[in-house]
This record gives sequence, C-alpha cells and structure tokens, in this order.
Amino acid sequence: MCIITISRGSYSSGKEVAEKVAACLHYDCVSRDILLEASDRYEVDEIKLVKAIHDAPSILERRGRKKETYIAYIRSALVSRVRSDNVVYHGLAGHLLLRGIPHVVKVRIIADIDRRSAMEAQREGITLEKARSAIIADDEQRRKWTQSLYGVDPWDSSLYDLVVKVDRLSIADAVDIVCDAAKREAFKTTPASQQKMEDLVTACAVKAALIEEFPEVMVLSEYGNVIIHSASGGRHAQKIRKAVGALETTIGGINSIEVHADGNAPPGSV
Repeated sequence: MCIITISRGSYSSGKEVAEKVAACLHYDCVSRDILLEASDRYEVDEIKLVKAIHDAPSILERRGRKKETYIAYIRSALVSRVRSDNVVYHGLAGHLLLRGIPHVVKVRIIADIDRRSAMEAQREGITLEKARSAIIADDEQRRKWTQSLYGVDPWDSSLYDLVVKVDRLSIADAVDIVCDAAKREAFKTTPASQQKMEDLVTACAVKAALIEEFPEVMVLSEYGNVIIHSASGGRHAQKIRKAVGALETTIGGINSIEVHADGNAPPGSV
C-alpha cells in the first residue's frame, strides 16, 4: 500500500479526484484535518496555520520566520498522520512535505483556465473576466509560496510522478489513472521505505519542538539516531543540547541525539 498526495490549483477538480481515489482504494482522505491536528498539538490558532500555507511570505514574515515555524508544525502533524499508509492527502505542497519517501505517489491535477474560470464565475456569481483574474492571482500566490519556502515552481512537472489534465480526460478517467499507479510495484511500501518514513516522523517532531527557539536548526534522523545541525556556533549549540535533554522521553523513536555546530546539514535534513 502507499500514500498519495494530490496537488492542484483552485477549481481543478483535485479535491473531487482525491475523494474518489480514496473511496476507490478504501484509503483515508485528509486535507484540512492536518491543520486541526497541528493547531491542537502545538496550540496555534488555526487561522495562523491557514495563512501560513496560503499566503506568500511578506518581508516582515521572512524576517520573523513565523511562517517557517508554522510549516514545521504542519509538516510534523502531516507525517504523523500518514505514517501508516493508505492515505490520500490533498493540500498545498504535500509532495514536498513528504519528499524523500519512496512509497508516495505524487500527483498533480490540472485543468484548462477557461474551465476553471467558468466554475469560479458560476460559484461566485461574477463575470468570467473577474473569475479568470482571481484564479490567476491565486495561482501566482501559490507559486510564490512554494518558491519562497522550497525554491521550486509548483508547475514544474518533474516534481510529480503523474500530471493529469482534467479536460478530454474526465474525473473518472483521472481517478482510474491514479488508482492504477497506486497499485504499481514501484510505490509499494517496503521495510526500507517505512524506515525512511519513521525517521522523517522523528526528525519533523524534533524540528517542531525546537524551531520556535532555534529557527535555524536542521534535523536528520537515521534509524532513530538524531543529528541536529546549527549554524550559530558553539555557544548556541550548547543551548540546544540543554533544550533537547527532554526530547528523548517526549518524542518516540529516538535512540540518540547529537548536536553539531557546523551548520553543514546533510541531504535529507528537515
């Protein structure tokens, strides 16, 4: 079995595809649930989390790094929620928040701008011209969000395993294509890929526990051996070492914790 992430623009039918894929495969379908879990776990107002995943960072936000903190909370909640597989997640940047996990099917659902504009106009009771402008603005906001945090363009097809255009292909066709891919050997969970997921869960939990006080830390977990990298020097590393003392008892899956002050975080760090 596997995890499926579905990325989409507004009015691209991605939500409907996700729900139908989940029903077809008897998977859970999650989206906003993750924000509620993050809000409860980290005691953050849900509205702040919603803004974190929809609004491109302003200059002040980039300086304050609040957005990165909220994204760390959301990512920790997401990886904990999907760690047992059999989940379809449709939400912003799921394919990036779960990167490095082999048994994730990364899907992008796209639709023609005219089709999307017609749906927006009908729903909001506005002209096609206003609907088109609103959708273009929303797409640009999402692009800026992804570029600012991850340095990639969400319209880059190389980020996905499947890009399906709902146009000549119907929603039912899109569902069939995604379900067929999910059953392929390439996306089956293996002991090695599940270990990667468990390590990601651990690393994200440690990052979320530290990021508000130590926003520059990068965390890597390998078989429960956690390495924390800080670029702020030895004195700062000492403060981190004191802070992580309780983590081994509050976060499951940790065998050991090391703190490095070199700032040279290896690939795979969060």
